Amino acid sequence: MTKMLNGRRPLVVVAVGGNSLILDDKHTSIHDQYEAARNTAKHVVDLMQHGYRVVLTHGNGPQVGFILRRSELSIGELPAVPMHYAGADIQGAVGFMFVTAIESELARRSGSGSAVALVTRVEVDPEDPAFANPTKPIGSHMSEERAQRLAQELGWIVREDAGRGWRRVVPSPLPKQIVDLDALRILTDAGYTVVGCGGGGIPVRRSDDGGFTGVEAVIDKDLASSLLAQQLGADALVISTGVSKVALEFNTPNERWLDELTLAEARHYMAEGHFHAGSMGPKVTAVAGFVEATGRPGVITDPVHLIEALQGHNGTRIVADR
Repeated sequence: MTKMLNGRRPLVVVAVGGNSLILDDKHTSIHDQYEAARNTAKHVVDLMQHGYRVVLTHGNGPQVGFILRRSELSIGELPAVPMHYAGADIQGAVGFMFVTAIESELARRSGSGSAVALVTRVEVDPEDPAFANPTKPIGSHMSEERAQRLAQELGWIVREDAGRGWRRVVPSPLPKQIVDLDALRILTDAGYTVVGCGGGGIPVRRSDDGGFTGVEAVIDKDLASSLLAQQLGADALVISTGVSKVALEFNTPNERWLDELTLAEARHYMAEGHFHAGSMGPKVTAVAGFVEATGRPGVITDPVHLIEALQGHNGTRIVADR
């Protein structure tokens, strides 16, 4: 059992990837994804029963891709689905999966606790440079002719994708503020395990009437999870991935696994190009951002080692400079 902090159970934000629900190309059904969610839920419940309060965030890349593919196939029959609506759709659906899986695992163990999913909005800056240069590919590959036609009809921006065909691209702005932060805090303080900020959150901007309006964009899930952990005052941020630790010269004969990094070391290795933008780079950046803002530790590990990593016995910890 973990120690109480100032009379309360420690709060951790755990971020899992959307690919964690899809094990391979042969297991993409809703049933398959739920079974994968059940496996993750076991480790979340382990954390709960060791005395941690948990906010679980998740990626949504493959799932949003499915929604957009369905939308593309039905063009001419039904209106196209905007990105922010697709994100909200998946937050609800994947949130339902995780809540069901967590509460089923609690019931199996005769344990106490409840989970809840919160559709979460994240504010972005409409002046973010990402809007001037959309780079995030979404949806399916298509011919140039079809891509250009859809761009004309729907106002999309499309680009050729590494010789594999053409795809729509959207901006990926930085997260600025967790809009539904107060609701998340109330729920965690009330003892709920919260599934929130899925897929980086629904990107929104301030509207002229003082409210918010959705934005056609994608927010990086790890960066949004880092901001959420900072603004919630979490005691730790854990980013769950497919390996138990971060490595230098990964997948080479000189591969070296890392137990701990200071902020200065993490930045040094990032500058040397050890952590690629398409894999470990955003995770190290996100954890480093949390550590820099709070002085509290961040961890990168796999689901099996969550508790050991939080206790300093596994995973890669990033800590403040000494």
